[in-house]
Amino acid sequence: MNPLLEEVQYVWQNAHCLWNRQEITCAMDALAKKVSEKLHDENPVVLVVMTGGMVFATELMIRLPFPLTVEYIQVSRYGDQQTGRELVWKTPVPAGLSGRNVLLVDDILDEGITLQALIAECLRLGAASVQTAVLAEKQHERKAAPEFHANFTALTIPDCFIFGYGMDYRGYLRNAPGIYALKADVVIPKSGYSSA
Repeated sequence: MNPLLEEVQYVWQNAHCLWNRQEITCAMDALAKKVSEKLHDENPVVLVVMTGGMVFATELMIRLPFPLTVEYIQVSRYGDQQTGRELVWKTPVPAGLSGRNVLLVDDILDEGITLQALIAECLRLGAASVQTAVLAEKQHERKAAPEFHANFTALTIPDCFIFGYGMDYRGYLRNAPGIYALKADVVIPKSGYSSA
């Protein structure tokens, strides 16, 4: 078997569920109500941050009972790693945002570097306003700007590596039907588990 797939299976077998699908559904219902109250008359562009934001954005949009358009961007600081690096723009912010109200939708707010860069780019391209919605915000003291938070957050997450519901472990496990973390006492074996 491929060593990376062995590692992914090991992680999956040694994880526990922080939030199950039913709990996420309830949190998303509450979040969608708040988004609707704010943006129902704003003709927003939902700008989905791929690939992590795909699942969350899909489930959020079907809960929004008003006209909107959808675009996407692909930008990453993680690749298949667990820690962030410099921003890599794979698909740029689309043209046509001038005068529009933008709802940026991403999977997680960790340090905030990616979302802050995206907000700045949308405003540079002429967006009238930019709101942010995330499935989860991680609780820690390493924020790029301590006062920065998403406008809409479904769940708060402890400071641990998580996957599922669109969030990945080295490109895998986005399809896990909840939000998962490694059990506290689990260490991923280093020998034999490499994507290189």
